[in-house]
Amino acid sequence: MSHRHDILIVGGGLVGPALALALAEVGFDVAIVDQVAPERRAAPDFDGRAYAVALGSSRLLDTIGIWEAVAEKAEPVRDIHVGEGVPADVPLLHFDPRETDDGRVGWILEDRWLRGALLSALDQAKSVTQIAPAEIAEAEFDAYSATLHIAEGGTLRAPLAIACDGRRSPLAQAAGIRRLRWGYGQTGLVNAISHELPHHGLAHQSFFPGGPFAVLPLPDDGDDGGGEHRSSLVWSERTEEAERLHALDDDAFIEAVVERIGPRLGKIGLAGKRWAYPLDLTLAERYVAPRLALAGDAAHGVHPIAGQGLNMGLRDVAALAEVLVDAARIGEDIGALNVLERYQAWRRFDATTFALGMDTLNRLFSNDNPAVKLARDVGLAAVNRTGPLRRAFMREAAGTAGEVPRLLRGQTL
Repeated sequence: MSHRHDILIVGGGLVGPALALALAEVGFDVAIVDQVAPERRAAPDFDGRAYAVALGSSRLLDTIGIWEAVAEKAEPVRDIHVGEGVPADVPLLHFDPRETDDGRVGWILEDRWLRGALLSALDQAKSVTQIAPAEIAEAEFDAYSATLHIAEGGTLRAPLAIACDGRRSPLAQAAGIRRLRWGYGQTGLVNAISHELPHHGLAHQSFFPGGPFAVLPLPDDGDDGGGEHRSSLVWSERTEEAERLHALDDDAFIEAVVERIGPRLGKIGLAGKRWAYPLDLTLAERYVAPRLALAGDAAHGVHPIAGQGLNMGLRDVAALAEVLVDAARIGEDIGALNVLERYQAWRRFDATTFALGMDTLNRLFSNDNPAVKLARDVGLAAVNRTGPLRRAFMREAAGTAGEVPRLLRGQTL
């Protein structure tokens, strides 16, 4: 059977559902196609990651009806310390969100809570059709529509398809969009820890020769807030060493973690499963083609050094939704290339610049060359002494700098 919709979204991770909800909210008939069954994505053990949710991203999630469901599970970031090696009492760089106009930069939120809230909202959205698990056998783009042939049977058509299907986006490949890609020779080790002493909302980023090591604050484990203290680890390490660490038993792994964290959190234990992800950078040559737009990792997959991957994807959501809504309101064809190029002009330069900046930071800090170490320490100290520069970095991290789409300002479309 053939079904027609206003917009087809491929990919049911986080960006795809957020975009579907934003578009359905203003009346678009949206179909979202995903290879993974919703019940599998909703499973609490589906993914071990936690995300830094910027202030602007929280406003978007609030506008599409998600933030209220996850706010109590999100830990506010009250301070950010950046340094080298085992954390010291005085960091090389200190970001204090209270210096900003909003007084906040963001929260740390586990994947399981955000994903569950998005999937629950999709189930209740009357203008969203979920097609999963389903595999796309073929994608076609002509002058009037995007057509997706589903391997399990059936055809979907719409004036526009949006690829939110990851760093190796099959939909982008079908449209002939090439990618720039390179690996870092690093693997990300991700898990949660419990600890004796409170974290006080401090996010700490330490740099070691093998890669950055981040300790991110999570809410205490307990409905009343009185449970054990918890944090999320994002440990980037050279792949060979990461494989050795990942193969350790839990006790030996925690010993390695303690060597990196030092004594500031007291006794440390493992809280949940351990995960490992290869790290690379991938950038789409174009974000749009006739009848197709890319968003999230399909457009840009970045190093987790600044924890901004999800926020970059949600900025895509906000910009693309605004472009499409404004075009539809004046009677334009939402899948026409001249409309989609407005989205590309808004997001491509910003996202590419940010991705390459994170790439440069990782290369700068993931080495032990004495001359480079001296230069970067001097640079961090200079930023730390310059209030306007510190605040500019925090506004960028909060998603409130530059030309901010309406959803990131907490405004409806």
